[in-house]
Amino acid sequence: MFYKFFKFDWLLISALLLLLGVGLLTLYSISTSDLSFGESLAIFKRQSIFAGLGILLMLFFGVLDYRYLKSYARTIYFASLILLLLVLVFGEVVRGTTGWISVGPVNLQPVEISKLGLIIALASFFSRKKGELGDVSKIIASLVISFCMIFLVISQPDFGSSMVLTGIWFSMLIFSGINKKYIVILFITGLIIAVSGWFFLADYQQERIANLFNPERDPQGTGYNVIQSIVAVGSGGVIGKGIGQGTQSQLNFLPEKHTDFIFAVIVEESGVMGALFVLTLFAVLFYRIKKIASRSSDNFGYLLAIGIMTMFFVQVLINVGMNLGIMPVTGIPLPILSYGGSSLVSIFISIGILLNVYVQKVEYSGSQVMQSH
Repeated sequence: MFYKFFKFDWLLISALLLLLGVGLLTLYSISTSDLSFGESLAIFKRQSIFAGLGILLMLFFGVLDYRYLKSYARTIYFASLILLLLVLVFGEVVRGTTGWISVGPVNLQPVEISKLGLIIALASFFSRKKGELGDVSKIIASLVISFCMIFLVISQPDFGSSMVLTGIWFSMLIFSGINKKYIVILFITGLIIAVSGWFFLADYQQERIANLFNPERDPQGTGYNVIQSIVAVGSGGVIGKGIGQGTQSQLNFLPEKHTDFIFAVIVEESGVMGALFVLTLFAVLFYRIKKIASRSSDNFGYLLAIGIMTMFFVQVLINVGMNLGIMPVTGIPLPILSYGGSSLVSIFISIGILLNVYVQKVEYSGSQVMQSH
């Protein structure tokens, strides 16, 4: 079994570990001058522990045949739903969202696990039903599977994660092979519903959404976070102010700097060069996942890779966008970099699954060569 380690996609792992290193360095730099030094240093230590656990789980899932997940997809899906139900009943409210369950000293965020659960469930569904259901039936059934989870997440309320789950469903539906005309119909229908929904909102709800897109309307309220993030990004310049020298982050002007706005901290301290380095690493990550998807030995592995890549891409797009002030703040963490044990561990498990998809293809190709001789 251990020989499989040598067959891993080490370019993917290298990009992942470099991003992890940037994230840990940034968390440590925040802790060195933070007003709440003890608490911030504890955050760095906890993230380091979760990183170690995540790496172990990545190696485990990297050698475990990913096709076993197909047999347990239904169990994984319903377990995810149960966790989301439990968090609504017993969860702790943090910043207006009931998204965490305390398990001893650890705060578990079920939605991060549920994202992977939905990917596995949809990959199993689409690969099993390929050729058995018509396009309309496939759309309806997959929508029901996804909506149950999305509804529970919106109920927290966590609109950012519900957007990620919706993106996962839509992307995997597209790549499942349905007729493109249905994709166009779905897109137009969704757009009409989104626009129409605006007119059913109360005045204060419309005002809140307008402030998200234009933070200057409420600089001391809903727009404060974004404005401080934009200032931090703009002050970084080309090479940044230096590690641990960012004024916005070190003097606590920038809120949620460990989670939502860690990208702004990175840009303030390391400048445009640091931002380009991080985005390049994400680009390498997406490129390798795309390669794994295109070379997978079966449709289940292909759809798993598509779902995981979508999960990463949507979160990076939303988080970086809100740090730059071009997207509303939705509380979405930046994968691998932001503080959060549940998110980090689920990401490493996802990468482990991808590594096994890659290993199985390598072994499959090798066996085909041997048979040809």
